[in-house]
Amino acid sequence: MLFSYNWLQSFFKRKLPSPEKLAELLTKHFAEVEGVKKEGRDFTLNIDVRPNRAPDCFSHIGIAREVGAITNLTYRGLTPVNFRLKEDESLKASDFVKVEVKNKEACLRYTARVIFDVKVGHSPEWMRDRLEVCGLRPINNIVDILNYMMLETGQPLHAFDFVKISGIQNQKSKIKNQKSIIVRFAKAGEKITTLDNEKYELDKDILVIADSKEPLAIAGIKGGKKAEITNQTKIVVLEAANFNPKIIRRGSRKIDLKTDASWRFEHGIDPNLTEIAINRAAGLIQEIAQAKITQGLVDFYPKKVLPKKIKLDLDYIEGLLGVKIPQKEIKNILKKLGLKIENCKLKILNVVVPTFRLDISIPEDLIEEIGRIYGYEKISLKFPISALIPPKRNLEIFWEDMTKDILKEAGFTEVYNYSFLSQKECEIFGFKNPIEIENPISADYQYLRPSLIPNLLKNVATNQKFFKEIKIFELGKVFKDSKEKRMLTGVMTVPAEGGGPAFFEVKGAIDSLLNKMGISNIYYDDYQPTPENSKILVWHPRKCAEIKVAGEEIGFLGEISPKILEALKIGGKAVVFDLDFEKLQKIASAEHEYQPISKYPAAIRDLAILVPQEIRVAEVLNKIYDAGGNLIRDVDLFDIYEGEEIPEGKKNLAFHIIYQSADRTLSSKEIDEIQEKIIKACQEEPEWEVRK
Repeated sequence: MLFSYNWLQSFFKRKLPSPEKLAELLTKHFAEVEGVKKEGRDFTLNIDVRPNRAPDCFSHIGIAREVGAITNLTYRGLTPVNFRLKEDESLKASDFVKVEVKNKEACLRYTARVIFDVKVGHSPEWMRDRLEVCGLRPINNIVDILNYMMLETGQPLHAFDFVKISGIQNQKSKIKNQKSIIVRFAKAGEKITTLDNEKYELDKDILVIADSKEPLAIAGIKGGKKAEITNQTKIVVLEAANFNPKIIRRGSRKIDLKTDASWRFEHGIDPNLTEIAINRAAGLIQEIAQAKITQGLVDFYPKKVLPKKIKLDLDYIEGLLGVKIPQKEIKNILKKLGLKIENCKLKILNVVVPTFRLDISIPEDLIEEIGRIYGYEKISLKFPISALIPPKRNLEIFWEDMTKDILKEAGFTEVYNYSFLSQKECEIFGFKNPIEIENPISADYQYLRPSLIPNLLKNVATNQKFFKEIKIFELGKVFKDSKEKRMLTGVMTVPAEGGGPAFFEVKGAIDSLLNKMGISNIYYDDYQPTPENSKILVWHPRKCAEIKVAGEEIGFLGEISPKILEALKIGGKAVVFDLDFEKLQKIASAEHEYQPISKYPAAIRDLAILVPQEIRVAEVLNKIYDAGGNLIRDVDLFDIYEGEEIPEGKKNLAFHIIYQSADRTLSSKEIDEIQEKIIKACQEEPEWEVRK
C-alpha cells in the first residue's frame, strides 16, 4: 500500500528521518517497506501492511502513530483543530434524513450528515498532489475529500446527492423534505448501475444502501449512479458506516468487484471511527466548498464498542521476551502506541486498549508490541532453561516396534487391512455371531473381524500370482463377544510341489520372536479341538499346535484347512501363527541374560530317527538333550518325512545336532562318544529306530 512521506511528516513538528532511513526503521519494527520512490516534491513508501494491522494501519494516521513510537517523535494525530466545523443551528440533519437499518448484524453503525449550499469544483492543489502520490485520480472537491479521508483515517465514506434520493413513501411525518436511507439486503433480481457505468445484478446475499424505491449503492463496495455527485449538486448527504466484514467479503466475491473501500471493510474497521472521519470530512467540505453544515448527526449505533482492558504482568513480559525492560520504558512504549495505563499495582499494569486496535485482545499481544518497538535486536540470544525429563516408556509402542522389527528381520512383510468382513467370509471361516456394523459402507464390510486370519489369506489370494512364496504379518485389533484385543498373526505360503518345510520355518520365526522378547519356557502342545467352531474350520486337523508358555496358551501354529484354501482359491499350502499379543506383552521382558559367544569352534552331526506317528518332536528333543548333556549347544529339526519308503504309521525325523564347549575345543573322539550315547538312548525306546 502506498503512503505519502510528506503526509506522514504533517503529523510531526520535528523532521522525520529520511525516506530511506524511515523505510529501514519501519521494516525492522513494523512491516516490510517494499520500495521508496520519489514523486515530484514527495516520496512514496510502499508498505506491506499485514492483515492483522489493516484495521488501523490502512491509513496515514495509523502509520504515523507507528512512526512516532519507533522514532520516539511526538505524534500529533488528528487534533480538534482538524475538526473545525460550524453547524447551522437553524437546520437539523434529522429533519432531512432518516436512517433505517434492517439487519443490525450486517451494519454495526451508520452515521450521516447533511451539507447545504455545496459548490462542487476543483480540489486544492495540496490535496490533489497527495491523492495522486497515493495512486488516486482527483475528480472533484467533494469526492476528493472523501477519498482523502479514507487514506488519512482508514474509514471509507460516500456522498449522495440529496435531491436524487427518493422521499419516504406513505410519509406520516410532518417533515416534507425528509429522505429515507435504508440499509438492507438486495432483493432477488434487483439491479444497480455503479459510478463507473457498470451494471450488476444483485441477490439476497449482497448488502445495499437504498432509498424508498431502489438501491443507491452496494454497501461497502461501490456507489451507484442514481445519487451521483455532479457539478449541479447543492445538497450532499455524507455517509460513514461500519459493515460486517464477512458480508462485504461475500458480496465483493459474488459480483467480482473489489475496491479500496471493500478492501478495508473486509479486514474490519473500528466502529468509533465513523464519527471522527465524517466530522473531519464535513469540516474540509465547509472550508473548501464554502458549504453550510446542518446541526447534529443522524447516527445508528445500537451497540457501542468500548475499549478492552487487559492486565499485564511485568514478570511475564520478562519471562516471555527473555529480557528485563524497565517499567518506565514499557509504559512509554504503550503510551506511544496510543494505549492507556490505569491504576497500576506493583508489577501489574492495567492497560486500556483503544477500539482502533482490533488485533490486541490478550496479554501476549501487548508483549509482542513491547518487544517489536523495544527492538528484537536488543534481546540477547539465550538458550531456554528447561528440565529435560525422559518420557515414560510406552510399553505398548515399545513391544509393537520390537515385534515388527523381529518379524521383518525374519523375512516377513507387514500389512494393514480393514477391520471388516463380509457375510460370505464369516460363513467360510465358521464365525458364529460376529459383531454387525449398524451402517456398513458396503456389503463387504458388514461385520467386525473376530480374527486377523481371513484378511491375511485374502492378501495371499490376491498376490499369489505374483510371488512363489509369501510371508506377511499383521498386528491389529480383533472384535469378539463385545470385546476387542490385539492379535499378532502371520502367514507363510509355499507351492504344493517343491515347497520347503514352511511349518518349521514359521516355528523358528516364533521361537526367535519369543526369545528376543525375553520369554522362556516355551513349548508346543498337541492341538485339542474345542467347541469353538472357528478353530475347527480354520486349522488342518493333523497339522496344528498350541503355543504355550509356562502352561498357558498364547496362540496357535498350523496349516490352514484345505477346505478354506479351496474356498479362497489359494494354491499350495499356508502356514499361520496366531498369537495373543496382549498376553505376550504381559510376560515379555526387556532384560536379557548376556551369554558370550564361545571362541571355540562348533561341530555338527546329523541324526535321523524313525518314530511312530504319534510321537511328538519335543519328546525326541528331550531325549537328545538329556543324553548329550551340556556340550550340546542347539538341536535343529530340519526335516520330517512320511513318504512311500517309510513304513505305515511311522515318520522320519532328521536333526542337526550342534556341539560346542565354552572352555575348550572338542575332539572328534569326544563328539563321537556323545553321539553314540544319544543313539543308544534313542534305541532304548522299543519303537524308535536310528537310521544309519
